[in-house]
Amino acid sequence: MQTQSSAMPEHEVHDTAQTQALGFWLYLMSDLVMFSGLFATYVVMAHNYAGGPTGKELFNLTDALLETMLLLFSSVAFGLGMVGMHKGDKRMLLAGLAAALLLGLGFVGMEAAEFSHMISQGAGPQRSGFLSAFFTLVGTHGLHVSFGILWMVVMMAQIATKGLTAPVQARLVRLGMFWHFLDIVWICLFSIVYLMGVL
Repeated sequence: MQTQSSAMPEHEVHDTAQTQALGFWLYLMSDLVMFSGLFATYVVMAHNYAGGPTGKELFNLTDALLETMLLLFSSVAFGLGMVGMHKGDKRMLLAGLAAALLLGLGFVGMEAAEFSHMISQGAGPQRSGFLSAFFTLVGTHGLHVSFGILWMVVMMAQIATKGLTAPVQARLVRLGMFWHFLDIVWICLFSIVYLMGVL
């Protein structure tokens, strides 16, 4: 039985891949616009404490730095996995994705624990404009990371069942772009929210 890609002429396969890549770039640009809006909102609301706790009282810079390391090492692991993909080494690719997934889970777990601790201290998103903007910005990034983890699970299943076909490799490239994009957003988030909030 022929797959859809093998049944299509080569130029049509190439055009489809280009269209999908362009569509994904447009998606990333729309995400960038959304995060820009959330960052702008946070900056405007950053000192709207309404008598509640400030960032200096709430943020743990050591934990935020550890979260940063988890996310950055996750990207390194993903990159090593992609080296395996280009070598045609499925085991190396899967190992890289598994390591990236576990580090990503560690990041999400730390973020969930931070949110839970803040809410238990009465510093939930309804407490002040500052906290509403904080939970929205950081939570949106966390949801993206969670989605990226789910995407990794799906890709690992596809690699195991379909092998390193051209469509699977193209999806992995797009997943890599998405994952590294989240790194960039987090670096901005760490600098603007946590670092400036504590200093």
